[in-house]
Amino acid sequence: MSDFPLDRTETRENFAHFLEIPTRWGDNDQYGHVNNAKYHTYFEMLSMHYLEVVSGLDCGSGAVKPYTVENLCRYHASLAFPDIVEAGLRIGRLGNSSARYEIGLFAKGREPICATGYFVDVFVDAASERPTAIPAEFRAALERLIVA
Repeated sequence: MSDFPLDRTETRENFAHFLEIPTRWGDNDQYGHVNNAKYHTYFEMLSMHYLEVVSGLDCGSGAVKPYTVENLCRYHASLAFPDIVEAGLRIGRLGNSSARYEIGLFAKGREPICATGYFVDVFVDAASERPTAIPAEFRAALERLIVA
């Protein structure tokens, strides 16, 4: 689906949904910038906010759950407290039982992009933990994130 590069040439226009995430003092590491592990927290916060808050879906107690099976983050420029992160989200691939979420992290009011990445969720039956078709309500929400 997606032919976007997930590199430092990404722009805000390449993403379908945004969430502003304030950095916290504790996000910084000893080098004075946001610790690498925090970027994955931002990825998860962005996707879960979109699915559960914006789309009203229940990812935790339903009959089908999304399990993350792969992730990647590329760092292009530093974020640091007190930056506001403008986190952009799109769907790069949408299969029968899996979805690839693609993310861009920007510092509010600054260019270029600070980080790009993705993660892949496989939707599984909650009881058997075996892959299953993405439920219609999840598929509809994910399709809204496809950028042509």
